[in-house]
Amino acid sequence: MNRIFAKSTLRKFWELNPDAEQYLKTWHDTAMNSTWKTPNDVKQTYANASVLKEGRIVFNIKGNNYRLVAKFNFGKQWIFIRFIGTHVEYDKIDANTI
Repeated sequence: MNRIFAKSTLRKFWELNPDAEQYLKTWHDTAMNSTWKTPNDVKQTYANASVLKEGRIVFNIKGNNYRLVAKFNFGKQWIFIRFIGTHVEYDKIDANTI
């Protein structure tokens, strides 16, 4: 089972973007109840996820309306939320370093 840091980041986002709430809750529940050991394990669940370097994975949320960048520590089963935002906001960041 994974531990996610921090759900409050997701909650703050869906409070501002209510259309994303159910999608983020589903992502959170799926991630919490998974035992992903590699990026390929994540891809088995989320085929459209993009694997980046240094344990970062980008998820498309709500039909690709939003992007979520998470950094994984597969050994410890930790997931760190590094970014959640719109495509326009995502295009302004470097997902490999955020």
